Amino acid sequence: MSFEFLFGSMGIGLIYALVSLGVFISFRLLDFPDLTADASFPLGGAICGLCIYIGIDPWIATLLGMFAGCLAGAMTGLLYVKLNILQLLSSIIVMIGLYSINLRILGIGPYVMNETTRLAGSPNLSLLGQNTIFSPFISDDFSNQYIVQPIMILGFVIVFWMLLNVFLNTQKGLALRATGTNPRMAKSQGIPTDGITILGMAISNGLIALGGSLFVQTQGSADITIGVGTIVIGLASIILGESIFPTKRIWAVMLSVIFGSILYRLFIAFALSNELLQDIGVGTEDLNLITAILVVLALVLPKQLKKFSKKRGK
Repeated sequence: MSFEFLFGSMGIGLIYALVSLGVFISFRLLDFPDLTADASFPLGGAICGLCIYIGIDPWIATLLGMFAGCLAGAMTGLLYVKLNILQLLSSIIVMIGLYSINLRILGIGPYVMNETTRLAGSPNLSLLGQNTIFSPFISDDFSNQYIVQPIMILGFVIVFWMLLNVFLNTQKGLALRATGTNPRMAKSQGIPTDGITILGMAISNGLIALGGSLFVQTQGSADITIGVGTIVIGLASIILGESIFPTKRIWAVMLSVIFGSILYRLFIAFALSNELLQDIGVGTEDLNLITAILVVLALVLPKQLKKFSKKRGK
């Protein structure tokens, strides 16, 4: 595995660390099975890509992509708490609706720039040659790109990890954790569980969309398919991190999720670049299969090791 490939994999792992933190809020803290992630990730990328394409400052474009994800998450929460639609079904409805919306968003850019006379959906939008948040720090020959991007993304991860740690120890944050643990008890204590659920879902999908915004800027294009398997990657990172770094403190749990995401991506990179696996036919088309195997191993191995240690103790 080359040095550039290693840093590139770490950069993608750090992007998905933001996604994993978002999934952690919905699945672990709110106990909300949320499939909106598969649509809010490309939504953030589509909004960010469109804004950059039409000449908006990349930093503002990144924040707008994140805000769009917050709106998507809030919509899922509203369907659940206001219309009493099941949690999973609410997220599926939003996910399906956002697929068409994302196609429309990606098609707006060429129309606004007078490159086409018809406003129609598009599955992708090229950002080659466009300025991104990384552009001012990358040399003309792109020789330092594989170092600059991971370092800047690491800065995003650290900032949002710290902000989440502060928030989850405030009154609102503790109310969010209580709502996920026991909503009936939280409601009896005067916590507005409906509003807290909507807030938590907005924060969750905002982080996921932020990951999408950064992802399209590293890849040089926004594509409708980048959200496929997002929720599985987020869950795999959480399970892997919690299995390898078991802890109880909330700041440490979130840190383990971040490390889990990086490790997950490095495992994937190793599997795809390993010559022995390549000789038996393993390729990029097997990415989801490798993810499924990693999730199963992360779930099963810790339990089996505990059983083995107990038997040895006896």
